[in-house]
Amino acid sequence: MDNELIFQIVNTAVLPMWLMLLLAPNNKVTKWLIKMPLVPVSLAVCYVILVIPGLSQANPEDFQTLKGLTKLFATEDAVLAGWIHYLVFDLAVGMWLVVQNRTVKLHKWLMFPILLLTFMMGPAGFLLFHIIKWIRYQVNKSRN
Repeated sequence: MDNELIFQIVNTAVLPMWLMLLLAPNNKVTKWLIKMPLVPVSLAVCYVILVIPGLSQANPEDFQTLKGLTKLFATEDAVLAGWIHYLVFDLAVGMWLVVQNRTVKLHKWLMFPILLLTFMMGPAGFLLFHIIKWIRYQVNKSRN
């Protein structure tokens, strides 16, 4: 299959799940999709299929330097696999944040930008969630 087509498919595949996380995190369907993570698992299968052939050609030393990693990502196949890696992990983190928020109970309008940031720049959204959670903890602690 053409890499451009795969790119379009995987980008499109994550959108409904992200919309559910953003707009209806407590919906029955969203909860089911989190329990049965079909989207990230399917993308993980795609990732493995793309990565395995390239592993035989990779030099283990290339994983130890930035120059080596740059060499590993020099092909379209490698960039596509890397992009799918981002999609899977960002989505998994977004799903995890929704589950965590069932305990933390941040308001949905506070979770929306956290999840949107996670969708766009995964680690930044993850960090924002933990900063807000920490601030909330400090405020509650000072009230007691």
